Amino acid sequence: MNMIFETHAHYNDEAFQEDREEIFAQFPEKRIGTVVNIASDLKSIDECLDLAHRYPFMYCALGIHPSDCQPLTEELLEEIRGKLSDPRVVAVGEIGLDYYWDTTFRDAQKYWFERQMEMARDTKLPVVIHSREAAQDTLALMKKHRAEEIGGVVHCFSYSAEIAKEVVKMGFFIGIGGVITFKNARKLKEVADQVPIENIVLETDCPYLAPVPFRGKRNSSLYLPYVVEELAKIKGIDTEEVIERTAQNARRLYSRITDL
Repeated sequence: MNMIFETHAHYNDEAFQEDREEIFAQFPEKRIGTVVNIASDLKSIDECLDLAHRYPFMYCALGIHPSDCQPLTEELLEEIRGKLSDPRVVAVGEIGLDYYWDTTFRDAQKYWFERQMEMARDTKLPVVIHSREAAQDTLALMKKHRAEEIGGVVHCFSYSAEIAKEVVKMGFFIGIGGVITFKNARKLKEVADQVPIENIVLETDCPYLAPVPFRGKRNSSLYLPYVVEELAKIKGIDTEEVIERTAQNARRLYSRITDL
């Protein structure tokens, strides 16, 4: 039986402090197979590594989110680089640009995005890119650093189908999660319709962005079947095909995972 591959979660988040084990125990029943847990700030680096070593179905990505990049230094980046050789680490992320919350340190965001892309190139790992209200700058930096040679995913994709096509042209994957079930998610539904299934991977970004009918509540990988159903409807294919093909894509994205 094909299992759903969850490409982007944050199970180190304190939202899961009380019942993480109970959630994980339900994974087989809900057909959740592999999970990649994603770091975002300095504190989460070791937390994500720890979880990836404790659970055989879990891997991790290590990197610093643009909104949390201000404390970064070259020395701290070297510390992170040293941990990327761990076999449970499958990507550098999440990294990128976020102009939604705070635009006062855009230069710092760009600098650390570039440094982390180069770190990914050096260590032959893909990147997990976070980009919010920063489409043109994100694309420009991806092109400047020949991101097509690095590979990766633009997670929680929030731009137009035109931008999605540019990202796909670079060989990147598009991360799609619970937002696709929202009534007002016209743009994302267009992206899902126009981007080939070969370039789509499933994600939650949990504990955030739970799908309908759980919108506004804490998200978890247990809700991914709702994303599968919506994607199947948009693509005009059955849910089994969505599960199988997105899992194949995820294994191409995170190619360090060889024991699946």
